[in-house]
Amino acid sequence: MSIILQNSEEKDSKTIHYQLANSKNLLLIFTRNPVLGKCKTRLAAKVGNQVALDIYNFLLKHTSTITKDLNVHKRVYYSEEIWKDDCWDNRIFDKRLQQGFDLGTRMSNAFKNGFEDGFEKIIIIGSDMFDMDKSDLEDAFMALAQNDYVIGPALDGGYYLLGMKSYTEKIFQNKEWGKEHVFEATINDLKNEKVRLLEPKNDIDRYEDLKNNKAFQPYLKNI
Repeated sequence: MSIILQNSEEKDSKTIHYQLANSKNLLLIFTRNPVLGKCKTRLAAKVGNQVALDIYNFLLKHTSTITKDLNVHKRVYYSEEIWKDDCWDNRIFDKRLQQGFDLGTRMSNAFKNGFEDGFEKIIIIGSDMFDMDKSDLEDAFMALAQNDYVIGPALDGGYYLLGMKSYTEKIFQNKEWGKEHVFEATINDLKNEKVRLLEPKNDIDRYEDLKNNKAFQPYLKNI
């Protein structure tokens, strides 16, 4: 897998033509580098490392597909290193590296950078939400026209989408990331704000999250 360095010569105006680069809307996509034994570890405990990796790559391609034609600027934030040759088209997705000691700090920095760059509506998602489609993201950006924040609660107690119109550092602080009270704690931070809640959705972390979904049966036939 080749690696592309941020601000390298390969990312000049001749090779990059991000879709609607002048848009004031920004989609942040946080992703883990798909490396054997280092992704979907809770799922891997049941199905094994290789099957977990195959499923994760399937989810990454799904997220790439539903976002590539979205009429906003798009930034993919990698966990470890920026890859050039993967499912994220270099001409469509602005590739960057997550910065910070925990998930909250990394998300906070991504939002802060986006607002500093002049974007007016910013939404963040993960890269493993099979239940999400393009229309969900379009609806979320539309919701920010009448609301200050938009949040999509996940069934496990976290959230699968978060959007805002101004940088709000406090919602990324004092959270137990990966625990079941993240959504509740975030909503509590915004109790005096205008917030639009989206439909709850299921993210894919454990075998139980996908065992009854037909889309994943080819990966589970030997389990």
